[in-house]
Amino acid sequence: MLNRQVYRMPKAGSIKDLQLQTEKLEKPAADEVCVKVKAIGLNFADIFAMQGLYSATPPGSFIPGLEFSGEIIAVGENVVDWRVGDRVMGATRFGGYVSHINIHHRYVIALPDSWDFEEGAGFLVQGLTAYYALTSLGALQKGMTVLIHSAAGGVGILANRICKAYGAYTIGTVGSAGKVDFLRKEEAYDEVILRDNNFYSNLKGALRDRQLHLIMECIGGEILKQGWKALAPMGRMVVYGNASFTSHGSKPNYPRLIWKYLRRPKIDPLRLPTENKSLMGFNLIYLYEQTDMMHELLQELQALQIKPQYVGHTFTFDKMHDAIHLFQQGKTVGKVVVNVER
Repeated sequence: MLNRQVYRMPKAGSIKDLQLQTEKLEKPAADEVCVKVKAIGLNFADIFAMQGLYSATPPGSFIPGLEFSGEIIAVGENVVDWRVGDRVMGATRFGGYVSHINIHHRYVIALPDSWDFEEGAGFLVQGLTAYYALTSLGALQKGMTVLIHSAAGGVGILANRICKAYGAYTIGTVGSAGKVDFLRKEEAYDEVILRDNNFYSNLKGALRDRQLHLIMECIGGEILKQGWKALAPMGRMVVYGNASFTSHGSKPNYPRLIWKYLRRPKIDPLRLPTENKSLMGFNLIYLYEQTDMMHELLQELQALQIKPQYVGHTFTFDKMHDAIHLFQQGKTVGKVVVNVER
């Protein structure tokens, strides 16, 4: 048994209630490994869970966090594939905001030798999100035109790299002009446009004579509606998030959320055959329950040999609230990572 540091929510509701605590951690069970966490990756699911807006949020007290990287310090008696000292990155169904974690050995994979812990903490959740959405649902193929929202975010950056590995044409969207310069300099998007009041005309201009085959949709609201309008026949929209419902405060702004909910776009399923378009959505928690599928997808993704995640912002463990606050603002580029121990 050891003492570990954890950030725990007494219950979902307000991020201000997230508290740093010391707790006892038992030795790993027979099929588990104990990982000394080095870095933690932040995700929007963390925010929605802490605010009680995520359907998969655990009832009562819980520890947020879906992904981490670190070093194995103990293995259960049934574990044969891992050794003390192995560098790993892992995914967990909550429980990642910690200094140490016991986790089933199938939910960690080897951290590539050339990657640091920060890069490892930003790969699994967003890499699986991008790859599953693009390939399993989006049927990504060479020559397709793909619209990627939040193009400077962790999912967007990895999605673009996956598309380029397949030979697809990519149009990235961002919410601020400063991110345009970053993407044009650092990432190989074919076009980058702003999500402003002229979004639809900007999108049509970026498409030129191309058809829009696939949309990675994570914004919602009017942007979703306009993207659906621009989508070509036989095109696919994959919804994996809804940033327009994100609150910048500690608690959800319920009047604003209700207003947005009532005004949300409504796509009539009776018209889908006539429009010849497909609308799909998924929750990464589903993949967490399908371990074999998750490993197959990871093997395919790693075979593409794309670059590691771009880490744009790092914080120390005692600055977790600062990291979350910055992440909420939508002003970040790349992955936001919290270092537990350097």
